Amino acid sequence: LTAEDFDCVRRLIHARAGISLAPHKIEMVYSRLAKRLRALGYGRFRDYLRLLQADAEHVEWEHFTNALTTNLTAFFREAHHFPMLAEHARAVRRPLRVWCCAASTGEEAYSIAITLAEAQAHSLAPASILATDIDTAAIANAARGIYTQDAVAKLAPERLHRFFLKGTGERAGLVRVHPQLHQAIEFRALNLLDRDWSVGGPFDAIFCRNLMIYFDKQTQRALLERFAALLRPDGLL
Repeated sequence: LTAEDFDCVRRLIHARAGISLAPHKIEMVYSRLAKRLRALGYGRFRDYLRLLQADAEHVEWEHFTNALTTNLTAFFREAHHFPMLAEHARAVRRPLRVWCCAASTGEEAYSIAITLAEAQAHSLAPASILATDIDTAAIANAARGIYTQDAVAKLAPERLHRFFLKGTGERAGLVRVHPQLHQAIEFRALNLLDRDWSVGGPFDAIFCRNLMIYFDKQTQRALLERFAALLRPDGLL
């Protein structure tokens, strides 16, 4: 991976997904994209990048983008946001519409759904939640709603009992999100740089956490302006 190749990767992913790769990310780029080169039988990054540049609709763009997307997440990660959401839900006294715009493998979206189900106890799934992510593989895993027991180990026992089904037999060691909770969430692949989001709205809350750090200031500002236009006057960002 030459310096020229790395600069090309930085330009391509910024144009495609808005991700601003720092200069020190060269080793990360190498380790993640080398797998794609091996899968396609390429010996040089230059040839791989030419493939992408030659066809903006090539299926490899999906793998390229997925490879350079970070998917660090967990149930109730940065937990102080969820009591704020619960308080808002109790105050407005209506089923909320929420957008989780960097849903990754789904833990954040399901945490939102659990929070709203507990806050608005009249229904197991009282809210309507849209969960999107640019990483097609991650959002497909999110839609399946199946996790290891280690992933839910820090959840309170009452939450595990109410919102998850424990796997048995061949599925021992796994849990599945309760179907009624799952039904509250629509999972969809979405690039936030797309001109047309087609996400509906207005939203009572938009979760955009641990995402803006990957964008430059111009992209951040553009996204915030678009988010603001989709929020209710009393909505939370």
